[in-house]
Amino acid sequence: MVTKTQEKPSKLGGTVEQPSSVYFVSLGCPKNLVDSQVMLGLLKSNKFTITEDPAAADTVIVNTCSFIDSAKQESINTILEMAEFKDSGQLKNLVVSGCMAQRYSKDLEKDMPEVDLFIGTGEYHRVVELLQKKALGKLRQKSFVDIPKFIHTDEHPRINTGAAHSAFLKISEGCVRNCSFCIIPKLRGHEVRSRTIASLVQEAKRLALGGVTELNLVAQDLTHYGIENDYKETLAMLLRELVKLEKIRWIRLHYAYPDNFTDEVIDLIASEPKIAKYVDMPLQHGDDKVLKLMNRRVTREQIYTLVKKMRARIPGLVFRTNIIVGHPGETEESYQNVKAMLEELRLEHVGVFKYSLEEDTPSFRLAAKIGQVPEEVIQARHNELMEIQQKISQANNQALIGKKIEVLVEGPSRESDLLLQGRWYGQAQEIDGVVLINDGDARPGDYVTIEVTEALPYDLVGGIVR
Repeated sequence: MVTKTQEKPSKLGGTVEQPSSVYFVSLGCPKNLVDSQVMLGLLKSNKFTITEDPAAADTVIVNTCSFIDSAKQESINTILEMAEFKDSGQLKNLVVSGCMAQRYSKDLEKDMPEVDLFIGTGEYHRVVELLQKKALGKLRQKSFVDIPKFIHTDEHPRINTGAAHSAFLKISEGCVRNCSFCIIPKLRGHEVRSRTIASLVQEAKRLALGGVTELNLVAQDLTHYGIENDYKETLAMLLRELVKLEKIRWIRLHYAYPDNFTDEVIDLIASEPKIAKYVDMPLQHGDDKVLKLMNRRVTREQIYTLVKKMRARIPGLVFRTNIIVGHPGETEESYQNVKAMLEELRLEHVGVFKYSLEEDTPSFRLAAKIGQVPEEVIQARHNELMEIQQKISQANNQALIGKKIEVLVEGPSRESDLLLQGRWYGQAQEIDGVVLINDGDARPGDYVTIEVTEALPYDLVGGIVR
């Protein structure tokens, strides 16, 4: 259902006497970050002042995550921390938006009376309207949460709050997969809303004019882009248009599922220099029984076949995935199968996550029926997989010693002011390692050639080739 994908920013009646100053906190995934950046764009274009000091703000917006327990706790802690500025600062409006508002707004209204406004994941484009109505005393409720149907277009203003050279491009919203452990469809919508290729190209052009050279494509599932329109526009068609943009150097694919990853996309990654030979593909497990319990629509054999095909057809492919340990029904034999998969496929980047019991999911009900894997067992399995993967990552990195790689410079290193830091195409921002540059000088946003001289488990070290 895409009835609102072409919606323009609303022009609202009524104004705030003086533009409000807004402090913004964005939590969670890059998709949530894009929503935050659109809200910031809408606020700024309506003469709200954006401040980096919460004590100076009369409005604080916390765009929350609610995916797993740790994310929920971080969101709650942040909300409570911001609420203190009602006493110590000049805060009048505390706004909670995003996934936690979508999932728990009614409960949070009771438990957090200090919050003035809750905005769901499908209502973020109404942030200006709702703040203005509140200032005029026209709001009759605190929560604005409905079935998510909205996704922004290129006509909505957006402020890229990250590095000037890199940005996320959200191509669709919502998910039809219904993995048994996942709450995302309830938070973001059970139907996919894909943006048009024309809209995405226009937004990418605008980002490029602002200095962006790296586009990171994100969605709940890239491979379902266009599914609601019978694939009249596809991921491959979109990529063919994006590579035409002159100022874009790298295009990176995040969250592409294995059961619908087409040969056409594989061939494009292999042949188009601007598409990074990097794929972020959540596999989640390596045992058929657990994959079925997870409702993952893919088997162990299909995973092996796909990974081997991609390796053969995309020389230099860097593969990132996620694995969940401790899902209800995961036996010792199941665990040994996922352990063997990591050792045999030797993927470059693997995030290992302990299963999180989420209410309102089939896995939650399954755990109540058959019991949970003991926490100490989950922890031991997690630790072992992390140790295995660290050795694999170290070996993969060591194979790059002596090679010359193109690196996007990000600025001074977090390790030391004496080093620069950047990433090669095999490293995505925030989730993978970095390249530490110990010889030569460059500016953030520069692309330089580095000769790798040292390999760490997650990072590479080298100097600029003159």
